[in-house]
Amino acid sequence: MREYTLLAILSVFVTIILDRITKARVLSRVEFYLFLAVMAFFKLIVNGYLTGKNIVMYNPKSFLGYRIGTIPAEDFLFGFSMVAMTIIFWEYFKKRGAKT
Repeated sequence: MREYTLLAILSVFVTIILDRITKARVLSRVEFYLFLAVMAFFKLIVNGYLTGKNIVMYNPKSFLGYRIGTIPAEDFLFGFSMVAMTIIFWEYFKKRGAKT
């Protein structure tokens, strides 16, 4: 089973739903995607090194096998979710704190 792939896709769906529920609207901002591009650049360097030198290895049964360079495509989905959720929660709690 491709657990890593399923969890990566699920994390993207949860992120999108969270953005709508919290009304943070992070995913509709141009600044977010510029920031995401910068993060992807550094991910290619760091994660590319780690996966290229076999410091971090993935079980071929757990993901689809598509790679960008040496990095499994699923890592980019998780990276998107981690960055987006952090900003979504930041914006949500910042708005909540401003109301009190």
